[in-house]
Amino acid sequence: MLSEHDHRSLGDRLDLFHLQEEAPGMVFWHPRGFILYQLLEERVRRELSAGGYREVRTPQILGQRIWESSGHWQNFRGDMFVLDDGERLFAVKPVSCPGHIQIFQRMAPSFRALPVRLAEFGLVHRNESSGALHGLFRLRQFTQDDGHIFCMEEQVADEVAAFCRSLRVFYRDFGFEDVQVAFSSRPAQRAGADEVWDRAEAALLEAARREGLDCRMQPGQGAFYGPKLEFILKDRAGREWQCGTIQLDFVLPERFDLHYVDSGGARRRPAMLHRAIFGSMERFLGLLLEHHQGSLPVWLAPEQLRVLPVSPDAHAYASEVRARLGAAGLRVSEDARNETLSRRILESHQEGVPFVVLVGAREQAARSIQLRERGGAQRQVPLESAIAELVEVCHVP
Repeated sequence: MLSEHDHRSLGDRLDLFHLQEEAPGMVFWHPRGFILYQLLEERVRRELSAGGYREVRTPQILGQRIWESSGHWQNFRGDMFVLDDGERLFAVKPVSCPGHIQIFQRMAPSFRALPVRLAEFGLVHRNESSGALHGLFRLRQFTQDDGHIFCMEEQVADEVAAFCRSLRVFYRDFGFEDVQVAFSSRPAQRAGADEVWDRAEAALLEAARREGLDCRMQPGQGAFYGPKLEFILKDRAGREWQCGTIQLDFVLPERFDLHYVDSGGARRRPAMLHRAIFGSMERFLGLLLEHHQGSLPVWLAPEQLRVLPVSPDAHAYASEVRARLGAAGLRVSEDARNETLSRRILESHQEGVPFVVLVGAREQAARSIQLRERGGAQRQVPLESAIAELVEVCHVP
């Protein structure tokens, strides 16, 4: 029996998503849930635009040769879904970085073009054991808000600093004030020589120190190709969740023989930064649901307002109000069912709707609405003033 505070229970109550046996570790998004999913994407896209990223899309399936070059075939194959077309082996991608590397190689940039920043909402698959699957927190199919920066080694510190500075503000918009940082160093199973790891760890730590980050040390927890900074959020219950990450990689540029042309015409090896803000879109959404207990910030609510006519003769005005609110860009519905008003109000709040709009003959005569907040406060507001106020309250931060 799931707790009512579990994100799976909340997802069911709010009609956001479901999971079923025929697709283990994969999500069926309902219309309301997919609105929420898209809102997360849109907020990240704003961040990408501000950070100078260009969005790309790469194949879901790549041949064995690419995964051998990246080192995933040797270090991660047990977690990959491998396919055989009768002639050669392929794998469904567990990460997007090899695909982004192929794009960078085709660019063949000079130093003037660096940094090159690529981003993708990459749908990835990992062969997690059935016993490890856990709602949105541990899936076999999920989306990474993946990004890669290809830059000169002397640009690494500035790129890391810019990413770290943006995260605290970003997470605050979702209601997370407490952000901690951990430094994860080389694991026992890794690619690359020790001197390459020495250089990468020193550079990433120096970038963190320059930004004033007080890092918790996590020995042996880095990726097999490089050390990383992990950004840890604390939820309302005091639990810690690793979300964003930035990883410094000198290994994959060498394995794929990446280069750019410097000012003297010589070929030089770029550094590569792997970064994500959410990590997993689905996991972050589950964290959001549990942190806010289903009462999401108004700008994130799949349905921001619900218009309820209090009597049959108010139906026409209720439809007009709904249309006006919708035309203003608000996510609004209308509930004119033959149910008691108290029942419809209760269901609206149970389904996470932040504002209920009540209209009757008195409101129609006054061209106003009764605006009821989920905390229970209720007041009469002229329609035009209400529209302007609600647009301001519901805007994306």
